[in-house]
Amino acid sequence: MNGGMTYVELIVVLSIFAVLSTVSIYNYGIFESSIDIKNLASDIALQVVQAQNSSLNGLLPPAGYNYDPVDWKPAYGVYFDISTPKQFIYFVDLSNSTNGYDIGEDLNTFSIVKGNNYISRIDKCNNDVCAESISSLSITFRRPDSGAIFSDAGGARLDDFDYAQITVASPKEKIIAKIKLYPSGRVQIN
Repeated sequence: MNGGMTYVELIVVLSIFAVLSTVSIYNYGIFESSIDIKNLASDIALQVVQAQNSSLNGLLPPAGYNYDPVDWKPAYGVYFDISTPKQFIYFVDLSNSTNGYDIGEDLNTFSIVKGNNYISRIDKCNNDVCAESISSLSITFRRPDSGAIFSDAGGARLDDFDYAQITVASPKEKIIAKIKLYPSGRVQIN
């Protein structure tokens, strides 16, 4: 009796190996997309917390920004607009009016470059029901309060909800992550 493999056995083993490799490679793509979305949600949440910390610490804006630091410390915030779903803006509220983001107040514009990930929705939510979608959201923090002030692109205050929710998505795998922003200043990633 010969101790070698037949061609049929070799083909069966190689077929099983090919199927397992295909499944692993496909699942790796989904895994990678999932990690990218979670990282994007974490980056957004980190910028919101950075704005809160900058405000609470009384951080003055960099040189070149026109402000009067005698009696006040500026508010900081993050601005989102659905019309530019691949970016968001970290800003300093130089007018100290807490009306949110105004042109010329941006400190950094963050572009979403990893994959085709983007900000897909901004919602106002009550009792865990996110029924009202909004096109823009400005989250501002003003010293000495750690709470968030929400406003739209026109500067109108948004107060009639429990929390704002930003949804980031990957269209390729239909994977999403949600960032919940509460008026108390709490940030939660789901």
